[in-house]
Amino acid sequence: MSDPGPEDAGSCLVRDDPDGFLLTVTVGDISEGGARAIADGCQRLMDSGREVLVLSDARRTGTILPAARKAMADGLRDVRFDAIAIFGASFPLRVVSTLAAKTVQILTGQSYPVEFFATEVEARAWLLARRDALRAERRPVA
Repeated sequence: MSDPGPEDAGSCLVRDDPDGFLLTVTVGDISEGGARAIADGCQRLMDSGREVLVLSDARRTGTILPAARKAMADGLRDVRFDAIAIFGASFPLRVVSTLAAKTVQILTGQSYPVEFFATEVEARAWLLARRDALRAERRPVA
């Protein structure tokens, strides 16, 4: 069996969520193009000055293709993440996602929480709590 080619990759939606998160939804394998779209969305969010909080729907995600892993490592090198919440990921995807996040953290020298959840409600609640805590920490003391 050969490695899947670009034609085997799925689709990737990247958009701003009303709660201020970057929402990613992937159906099928994450391709190099999908990885670049995610990296570009994260960079755009960081450039806006807002918290970089990512909510990732992995319920229908396949795997992260090798070219996508490289594109993520390269594209996310300069991004300052605040937190990533992934929901609905299979065990193999959680393992690969954890390794990918650790690689980015090593390359950037930055540590940030990456948590996995069964449901969107749990993931969203955790990100909202992280956002509120970050904002409280950044508030000037009067």
